[in-house]
Amino acid sequence: MLVFAFTFLTVYLVAHLLVYWVVHPLLAGHPWLTRLSWAWMLIMVVAPILLRLLEQGGHETTARLLAWVAYCWMGLLFFAFSLTVVLAVWELTAWGLARLLPVLPALSVYGRTSAGLVLVVAMVASVYGLFEARSLRVETVPLTTDKLPAGCQRLRIVQVSDLHLGLLLREPALRPVIARLRELQPDLLVVTGDMVDAQINHLAGLSELWQQLNPPLGKYAVLGNHEVYAGLGQSLDFLRASGFTVLRNTFLKAGDTLNLVGVDDPTVGSPVAEGALLAAARPGLYTILLKHRPEFDPSPQGHFDLQLSGHAHRGQLFPFNLLTGRRFPMQDGLYLLPGSGYLYASRGTGTWGPPMRLGSPPEITVFDLTPGKQ
Repeated sequence: MLVFAFTFLTVYLVAHLLVYWVVHPLLAGHPWLTRLSWAWMLIMVVAPILLRLLEQGGHETTARLLAWVAYCWMGLLFFAFSLTVVLAVWELTAWGLARLLPVLPALSVYGRTSAGLVLVVAMVASVYGLFEARSLRVETVPLTTDKLPAGCQRLRIVQVSDLHLGLLLREPALRPVIARLRELQPDLLVVTGDMVDAQINHLAGLSELWQQLNPPLGKYAVLGNHEVYAGLGQSLDFLRASGFTVLRNTFLKAGDTLNLVGVDDPTVGSPVAEGALLAAARPGLYTILLKHRPEFDPSPQGHFDLQLSGHAHRGQLFPFNLLTGRRFPMQDGLYLLPGSGYLYASRGTGTWGPPMRLGSPPEITVFDLTPGKQ
């Protein structure tokens, strides 16, 4: 934990220093504003750790207020930092060309204009990001299969993922999700991890909201990494109090309709042979694998028809999706896997860190299974 905290503080401090380099021309001639900027940035660097200490000390209201300020700032800083990287590359290129080809006109754009432009674009992106994070979409994925029971004309499976309920996201964030789920009338509801966040106090009322949903084939969940960060015991208590059956490296039949196989996130520390679980499931039924991370295990044992995952948020904030895409190439939508079967990676229903999204709107996913050849 100390290593993580030190690494985070170092990286976050460097990001602040680079952004300060960009905006510094706007502060020239205003020493009091320079000192104020340094003080603010230092507070924001340590704020994520400070708010955690406040929460642990029982100062929940203060922690929540600081969390909103600190994580909104984090989003703003991310956008400014992304633009800073572009500007820094341009300035290094201009510097190199000026020495190689001194006859060229000056290409540097560093100054008050570029600083103002970075701040304006970052602020606009942040405001829009707050709006997009609340623009919940329903993504409908039609699928066909010859494994439905006789007489079943449609089976509706609804996926929610990565809500991150906790210190920031509570009842106001969950109520619209529950309302949409009631409208969608799923036959089966699944949550593919990270229902809760590292701050999980006082969520009892949210369990009551989840209890309003009782699909005919049940509600099921698997553990993500944030269930571990929040405390495995209390995360499991919350999921079970909300009416979810938690699938931990096991499988079951949902009615006589389909197989559900669920595996823990690797963070839990309980490795499992997915192939063996899949092979043990009832043959002939449509098989769904619930797995938090959008990673495909090509084990020849067993088989599934559909893997449902989340975790990557499709980066949540552009251009971070370019980095998450390198780690998780299947991070957004439906993918046909080698051989047969599909993997679907949800963009997530909530937010982590900054309460913003850009280029990755939140989603609830509806899978309508109908008779036919897959």
